[in-house]
Formats: sequence, structure tokens, C-alpha cells
Amino acid sequence: MKLLKDWKFLLGLALSLFFMYLAFHKVNFSQMGQAFTAANYWWLLPTLVVIFMAHGLRTLRWRYLLDPIERVPFMPLFSSLMIGYLFNVFLPAHLGEFVRAYLLGKKRALSSSAIFGTVVMERIIDVAALFVCMAVAIVVFPFPSWVRMGGYLTFAFIAVLFAGLVILKKYPRPAYALIDKLFHRVAPHLTEKIKQVMESFLRGIVPLAKPSDYLVVAILSILIWACYGYAFQLVLYSFNFVETYSLPWTTSLVLLVITTFGVLVPSSPGYVGTYHWLCQQSLALPAFNVPESPALTFAFVMHGINFVPILVVGLILLSYEGLSFKNLQAKAHMTEDAPAAKND
Repeated sequence: MKLLKDWKFLLGLALSLFFMYLAFHKVNFSQMGQAFTAANYWWLLPTLVVIFMAHGLRTLRWRYLLDPIERVPFMPLFSSLMIGYLFNVFLPAHLGEFVRAYLLGKKRALSSSAIFGTVVMERIIDVAALFVCMAVAIVVFPFPSWVRMGGYLTFAFIAVLFAGLVILKKYPRPAYALIDKLFHRVAPHLTEKIKQVMESFLRGIVPLAKPSDYLVVAILSILIWACYGYAFQLVLYSFNFVETYSLPWTTSLVLLVITTFGVLVPSSPGYVGTYHWLCQQSLALPAFNVPESPALTFAFVMHGINFVPILVVGLILLSYEGLSFKNLQAKAHMTEDAPAAKND
């Protein structure tokens, strides 16, 4: 019964099954097996290094976003980040981000809502970086119309969200008045709590500590996304696709842009299905012409090299911190529904 009530899990599962069907319904399993056995998996070692470089750079960037609230050492940030990623593997709708905010708030006696504000800003920066990557890629590669439209819609949504946050930050009183109007009669005991949550959340939406930090955050964002793109290139070498299909250097850039849509949009746990189908369809584009069966094999390996290390490192850090997966999952749902104004 509890499972039936969890509509997010059911929606995520339905999305996974639907996109897995799309990915598998035309493949040749024999060709998939041949692609698996022909790959040179030694290429995955430098890929793993590059991926964890990206995680380290992301941790550094998060520290700059948190500086106006409190200077936090690297390791608590890295641990919270990786455990949050671990929960994203198992939970739908990016609930791991709430775990990340709760966990760091608990460690540092900070407001989880304020920390979550920095996570929202991080996502906005990521979408802006994705849009820049797409703009560069459009110059050198003719994206299908559905990809361009998806990019424009995503950027428009984030632009509206950012503008809304700026307005809310500058003029919070109308929002507080709306909360009073909506909740005072139906749930008067929650009205002040909700306003405290919003106030705490807005404390995380603040300018960076120093003007030079904006340049540092921009450089770190470029390096993070360069790592993501280079990871695709290394796995393409692993499958010898570059030589076999005469793939240009833009292939990894196109893969990065298209598959990131499946990661940014809340969907199934671990982005199973959406990631695989988008990766497969990217390689099957006429400019690359990789057959669907080996392309899906590539998608599975690319997904695995991104998520299996997170699973391993996240579980190790979870055990090291002495934390319970079940309790943190419950806290994630609580923080999502009504994050506390102080350390949740």
C-alpha cells in the first residue's frame, strides 16, 4: 500500500520501462554481445579518474556558493555530495539533493533550507552551462529540432525560475502575504513554519562572497563540463567507435548535451531508461550513424561508469558516517515536503 501511494516512484518506474522499451525494441542482442566483448575496458580507468575530477571540482564550486553562509571544509562537502548522488541512484525526482542539504546541515549545524538554496543555484548554473555547450555545439553540429526545442524550453524555464528567485529575494513580503492568505484558515499552525522555511531558503540565494568568486565559479563550471565531455570521448575510444564509424570530435559534445537533458529533468531513479535511450539516439543520428545495438551497449557502459562508482563510494561514506539509508530517505521526503528553517 505504501508503494502505491508513492506516485513519484511509480511515475519514475513507468518512465524507465517506457524508455527501456524504446531503447530495446529494435536491437540485436547478438550485436550487443559482440560490442561488449570487443570493448577495451582499460580505457575506463582514465575515465574513472576524469569523472571523480569532475566530482572534486563540483565540490569546490559548491564551497564557493556556500561561502556567504559559512566556509565549509572540502571533505564534509564531498561526503554530502556523494551520499546525495547515491540517493539519486535509488530515489526519483532528484530527492538526493534534499538528502545532501539535510546531511550537510546536520554536520555543520546550518539551515538545511539555506543549503538547499545553494543547491538550486548550482542547478541553475549547470543549466546555463549546458545551454552554452549547446550553443557551441549548434555552430558545429546540426541538432535535430526536438533537441533544440528541448534546450530552449529548459533554458526558458530556468531563466524564469532565476528571475522569480531574484524577485522573491528582493521583495519577499508579497509572498509572505500570499502564504498567509492561502494557509491561515486551512492550516494556521503551519503558516509561520512555511514562512520560516521560505526565509531560510532565501538566505541561501545570496551573492558570492567576493567579486572574484564569480570568475572562479565560471572557470570551475567550464572544467566540470569539460570533464563530463572528455569522459564520453574516452569511452568512445574504449569501443573503438571513433575509428570504426569515423566519429568527429563533436560526438562527445553532442552526447553530453542530449544525455544531460535526461539527467536534469526529474525522472526515474538513477536515470535508468531515459539516459540509455538518449545516448543511443544521439549515436544513431545520421551524422554519426552508429547502429542502435552497439550504441545501446555503449550507453550501458557509460551509465555504469558514471553510477557504479557513485554507488560504491556513496555506500562507503554512508557507512563511515554511521548513517542509515532508511532514515535519510525519510528525512529527504520530510525536507522536500516542509524543510525546517533550522537544522532539520
